[in-house]
Amino acid sequence: MNKKIRAIGAGILVVLWVVLTGFMWFGPRQDVSASERRPLDQMPDITLESILGGSFMGEFEDFTLDQFPLRDAFRTLKSLYTYGVMQQKDNNGIYIVDGYAAKLDAKLNETSINYALKIFNNIYQQNLEGTNVSLYMAVVPDKGYYLAEQNGYPAMDYEALFTKMEEGMSWATPIDLTGALDVTDYYYTDTHWRQEKILDAAAVLCEAMGVTPPKAENYTPTLMDKPFYGVYYGQAALPMDAEELYIMKSRVLDACKVYNHETKRYQRIYDMQKLFGSDPYDVFLSGAQALLTIENPKATSDKELIVFRDSFGSSMTPLLVENYKKVTVVDLRYISSALLSQYIQFTNQDVLFMYSTLILNSSGAMK
Repeated sequence: MNKKIRAIGAGILVVLWVVLTGFMWFGPRQDVSASERRPLDQMPDITLESILGGSFMGEFEDFTLDQFPLRDAFRTLKSLYTYGVMQQKDNNGIYIVDGYAAKLDAKLNETSINYALKIFNNIYQQNLEGTNVSLYMAVVPDKGYYLAEQNGYPAMDYEALFTKMEEGMSWATPIDLTGALDVTDYYYTDTHWRQEKILDAAAVLCEAMGVTPPKAENYTPTLMDKPFYGVYYGQAALPMDAEELYIMKSRVLDACKVYNHETKRYQRIYDMQKLFGSDPYDVFLSGAQALLTIENPKATSDKELIVFRDSFGSSMTPLLVENYKKVTVVDLRYISSALLSQYIQFTNQDVLFMYSTLILNSSGAMK
């Protein structure tokens, strides 16, 4: 009887192996993981060189892991087991506190900070030094600043990062945003802050730059008709609830035009088509764009602002527009700093360098 049971079990395993192998070789392939927001590995080319060189098996293993049947369901089961049964405090480097998901990022990467400072100082020396621009810098704390150490997780030395940035950019007035924010200003499932929550932080920036802070009564929080799942939703692989995504509308922002120097076309402050892309957060200034110029016909002055920013600046910059006739938005991940003088004449502007701790601690993408 036992032999018969073992034979049946072995037969089931063989059938399962054959089915899964057939699916891997001949089944439909997914190009992208929507939950993880990344491309999935595809079947590598079978060549004599790749087989003899050993690269085929490594690439084939990556392919099988990415194209495994019911992959997302198994990832969720693994995460539930890791958190619920094994009682581990993180999974895939993601930890969750009171529903807020954040990524472990405990080590300060001084090489990365120095690289970012080198780029900023080159911009200063080549374009800003000796001009009559007013210079400011602000470091945006990531969600971990308000979650990690307070809840027993390894925490990056944020104070050392802030100090290093201020000392390395001594030519710019530092603006401290940490007191104007708390964890509730960020999405549960995403890295970013919520635009409807950051008027206080915008006020701190405006006051430091000597312009009028945004008034809540001038803005209407407008709910987008699209559930929002942040980047940590896919990385955590847990059944987390969708979130609400709001934009802050106003008469001033409705009147603004945004010129995209890459596409050579005008667009709006809020790009509604992006709501249906891989990252709905790109609704703010169309997401990752190298160089934008915002024209504000309802400006309260003739002042101009230049913002060097990452994705956090996409949602913050619209809240600064009201005071400025023209706002130039630069993302150094997509345009070389050596090209700036071809597009921008630096004279008599407010210039704000605003970058998150996430980008500063991983600045290799900056050009």
